[in-house]
Amino acid sequence: MVDASIPMSAARASFLDVWLARVWRLYPIFVMLAVWEAIAHSGLISPLLLPTIEKVAQEFWQMVVSGDLVFHGSITLQRALIGFASAIVAGIIIGTALARVKIISRILEPVFIFGYPIPKISLYPIFIFIFGFGDMSKIVLVFLECLYPITIQSMYGMRNAERVLVWAAQNAGSSNARLFWRVLVPSAAPAIFAGIRIALPISMIVTIITELIGESRGLGYVVAFASASFEPARAMAAFVAIAAIGFCFDRSLNWLRQKVIYWQADAPSLT
Repeated sequence: MVDASIPMSAARASFLDVWLARVWRLYPIFVMLAVWEAIAHSGLISPLLLPTIEKVAQEFWQMVVSGDLVFHGSITLQRALIGFASAIVAGIIIGTALARVKIISRILEPVFIFGYPIPKISLYPIFIFIFGFGDMSKIVLVFLECLYPITIQSMYGMRNAERVLVWAAQNAGSSNARLFWRVLVPSAAPAIFAGIRIALPISMIVTIITELIGESRGLGYVVAFASASFEPARAMAAFVAIAAIGFCFDRSLNWLRQKVIYWQADAPSLT
């Protein structure tokens, strides 16, 4: 008779290996928290600069219970996502036009290449003067900061489509529309997602920076007000919320990329 426990034990061993592999990926976080706690209790740094993890966790929970985290977090998310989503739409359209239309490339490409290294945050006072201190000035700045990487990546993705695939589609009698959707878009998709992933944390960073300046809502405001009020645990709790949002965004985008670009395998691990 065949021992039925062998497949079961193999399945348990496989599940345990997967679980351990996932935990092993998170070990740098545990190491960082252990170092943080050790330094906080050592007395080398003032509690006003580095509170203990316990105090940060208590403050985080109080923000959750009071509703402050949901209120300020939703405002920050709204500003970041509107600017980010607008940049995705405009960046892909402009990048495609730069790659496929020569007259647009000659006119706009030097503008994007020349303006890429310029910090757009320097334009924020102008946006405040035009749009005021409300949401619009922040959304426009997020849009502008995210637009450049998405546009540049989309442009190079469209231009670097594999010539063999293009020639094969043309020889098969494909129309320009079919060539675009069936060959150029799939070939450019990895580069487009790379630009989107670059722009994603930028949207959060820019939103937080603008909320630090003359704002009364948002997680950036919580950080600024708590720091000025000598409440480091509350400021750190807001930082934890910002980091958690950024992590969830990145994991969600990575999951979406795997679903959309299912034909491209991930790069092999170094270990």
